[in-house]
Amino acid sequence: MPNLIVDIGNTRIKSALYDKQEKIWENAHSELSEARSVWQQLDIDHSLISSVRWTEAELRENLGLDFHFLTHQTPLPIQNQYGSPETLGLDRLAAAIGGWSQAGGGAALVVDVGTCMTFELVDSRGIYRGGAISPGLAMRAKAMHQFTARLPLVDVGPKPASHLADSTKTCMQAGVWYGIAYEIIGHIEAYRVEFPEIKVFVCGGDAHSFDSLAKDHIFVVPNLVLDGLNCILNHNVE
Repeated sequence: MPNLIVDIGNTRIKSALYDKQEKIWENAHSELSEARSVWQQLDIDHSLISSVRWTEAELRENLGLDFHFLTHQTPLPIQNQYGSPETLGLDRLAAAIGGWSQAGGGAALVVDVGTCMTFELVDSRGIYRGGAISPGLAMRAKAMHQFTARLPLVDVGPKPASHLADSTKTCMQAGVWYGIAYEIIGHIEAYRVEFPEIKVFVCGGDAHSFDSLAKDHIFVVPNLVLDGLNCILNHNVE
């Protein structure tokens, strides 16, 4: 029973094919026409699309596919206890469900390192409890450049060689990278006081920059949102 999962963001269109829970392949496109030509060649049983760029009506008109469309009313495999569920980003919710699924239905903390960094916690009863939002890598670097007169705009990638940097550029890179790393570690420690059994998953566009954090009970899974969307689809068709 192949599932086609599609996550349409502001700049990229990510998709994956699953056999129940097992991912068969995944890819990314910049244009809907390119993605559509790939999807229309697939023999699939079910499909789920999450989109921030096009409405359900626009996609049904242009794709020629039968699909489920993710909204805040879509039934979920977990209970959503967020205080303002209508404002909760569906990508955040999908990432949380992906982590919960990867944890075997146990407690999970998902850290999504993208434009913003988000923390999502699902407890051992399968209840989404919320988390936190803060600036991501590029946003922190841009803020230092834009809100000062002399600091340059720097790229921040893999772990810097040392905490003790010796130039303005490397000091900024170290400040951003280690600031985020210690923020992640601090959140994990704080959540584990109340939820000692949580497994932690780091995902998102900049997750690869924090591969060095991976260890027991901390896993780097860049496209966890796709796994969560597949879990939602399975919940709705089984």
